[in-house]
This record gives sequence, structure tokens and C-alpha cells, in this order.
Amino acid sequence: MRSLIAALCLSLASLPAMAEVVVLGLSSDTVSINTNFDGSEILIFGAVKREAPIPAEPPLEVIVTVAGPSETKTVRRKEKRFGIWVNTDAVEIDSAPSFYAVSTSAPLNEALSFTEDVRHKISIPRAIRSVGAPASIADSETFTQALIRIKSKSNQYQLNQSTISVDEETLFRTAIALPAALTEGDYKTRIFLTRGGNVVSQYETSIYVRKVGLERWLFTISREQSFFYGLLSLAIAIAAGWGASAVFGLLRR
Repeated sequence: MRSLIAALCLSLASLPAMAEVVVLGLSSDTVSINTNFDGSEILIFGAVKREAPIPAEPPLEVIVTVAGPSETKTVRRKEKRFGIWVNTDAVEIDSAPSFYAVSTSAPLNEALSFTEDVRHKISIPRAIRSVGAPASIADSETFTQALIRIKSKSNQYQLNQSTISVDEETLFRTAIALPAALTEGDYKTRIFLTRGGNVVSQYETSIYVRKVGLERWLFTISREQSFFYGLLSLAIAIAAGWGASAVFGLLRR
């Protein structure tokens, strides 16, 4: 962790002079997923480096976003017809983060203006890109809202307002919970400093999520040796069925 902060400080020395600049730290820049993984928590902390005195007004606010690898999603609408629920309309979401968390030091609508949200794509709806919905679907936005609702229930989309602690407008810290169901890849982490809803500084880094141990081995052979993976899955299913049958046979005796 010390080497990470030292590297950040060295990189800041080469930046042009700015009123306020983020110096960031992470409790860990790697999350390892194994068979016992049931979630994790990343501590994000940092400080504000200044070339001028702290402005009196408006107050400094901090926004942190963590975004998982983007993926394409198809959202379908279900309707009840003749007593049966069936899929009807469908909209393809071109790009949606597999995980997305927004943490703020104040309510988001106070810490960030609408214009800056559009520019930097910070809020959850702005982080999702959906274009080219069928012309026959007039309410395509409801499909994006449905995706957000589903992801939020599983804790894969999070809006954590007023959870960042800011001390003397200089030190800040927050913790973001990562759920058990994580997609492997780079999780882009962005930190924004705002005043009066306007972004005055930003910093970007990454957290790498990777599978290890048995999880990594199974993931690799499923991608590189699909035939062997299929045989292995079949063998495991047969062994599990035989084992269950043997146990029930013993219990009946």
C-alpha cells in the first residue's frame, strides 16, 4: 500500500498546477475469487493536495464510482396472456457495467449537477448505454430502469449517498461492499472532487478481480477445453447421482 501511495505522489509531481488534486489509496488493488468467496469490501481513502488555500464556499464534496467490466444485456418484458406469463417486447442494452457503485459525501443531486453528470456519466442511469431500441417500443427507458432495479436487488448496483467521510475538506474515506457474484476483470475506480455541483478534479485507477484456485482452473478449461469440461461436468453429475442414491439406500435399511 505504501508503494502505491508513493507512486501516486510521484505522478502528481509531474501534473500541471491545479487548485485541488486527488491523492488516492486503496486497501487492496486486487480481489481474488475462490470457491469460498462470499463477497469482499474495498476501503478507498485519500487526500486533497492543494496549491492554494481552501475556498470558503461552496463546500468540497467527494464522489467515488467503481465500475465492473461492461456487458451486453437483453431485457424482456413479460405479460400475462391466457393465464400464462410470456415474453413480449425486448430491448438490448448495448453496454451496462456488471457491477456499479456510486458513493458520495452528500446527496448526489447536491454534490453533482445535471450537466456534470451527463459529461462524466457518474450516476447509475448515465453509466448504462442503450441505443437503437425498436421503434415499436415507446417506453424503452423502462427497460433500463428494470435492469437497474434487478441489479440493485442483488447489490450489484449501489447508490451509497452520504457515506464518504470528509475531514477538514482534506482527508476522505469510504468502504464499498463487493457482492459474491463478481465478473472477472478490471474494475475502473474514479474519484471526483466537486464544488457547487461542478467537478474540479478527478482521478482514475483500477481494481483487478480475478479467479484463483479451483475457480480459475474450471474457468480456464471451460473456455479453452470445452469438450473436456463437458465430460467432467457429466462425470460429476453421474457421481453425485450415484452417491445420493447410495446414501438413500443406506437410510432405507
